[in-house]
Amino acid sequence: AVESQIENLGFPGVLKARRHGYDGQGTFIIPDFPTLSKIVNQSRTQFLVEEFVPFTKELAIIAARSVNGEIIIYPAVETRQEEQVCRWVIAPAKITQEQNLEIEAIAHKLLTSLQYVGVCGIELFLTAAGKILINEIAPRTHNSGHFSLDACETSQFELHLRAVCGLPLTNTRLRCASAVMGNLLGYESSHSDYQKQRQQLAVFPKLTVHWYGKTEARPGRKLGHITVLLKC
Repeated sequence: AVESQIENLGFPGVLKARRHGYDGQGTFIIPDFPTLSKIVNQSRTQFLVEEFVPFTKELAIIAARSVNGEIIIYPAVETRQEEQVCRWVIAPAKITQEQNLEIEAIAHKLLTSLQYVGVCGIELFLTAAGKILINEIAPRTHNSGHFSLDACETSQFELHLRAVCGLPLTNTRLRCASAVMGNLLGYESSHSDYQKQRQQLAVFPKLTVHWYGKTEARPGRKLGHITVLLKC
């Protein structure tokens, strides 16, 4: 039973739905047994139970492996989540060279072991002791890599096509010293395209607005993102 599993791990704990989890949906931080029982009893979903990791930073890395076995990696980034939804990404992450090398080694080992083809997002925790832990793996282009559209020589989307088509994997380095990507999240239920707000954002220098063209806004729904290039 879930209750016995989480008792072994202690509180707080983490419940993750086995299926249909996306943008934090189906992920719950469990402080105690009453909260655990309420969620489990109200859902027909099967859950994974995980130990809560008291991290100091959330990190991510985008890596790609081609059908020919070639692997290339983007700079590691720091991400900020609120209510289990990514709010912003800073590239590159402010971590040590040793930590960078460890993350790159993790990506190489993971993609090689799985014989993976295409772009993959890997989310990680950095603990107070400096330990790197894998949190989740996204076998696709990933929100944490959207900065690459404007900030890198090659975007993650082009790189994915190159990987699956057997084309050479081209340069992933940053075109500027750093960049910030911020998600544009819905704050109301609406069918507005928010054109006025997008135009107001677009006047800022070195800022690019990417709008996804969704016809319905809901609180917390990703409607687009912005990228700001720094020290170019």
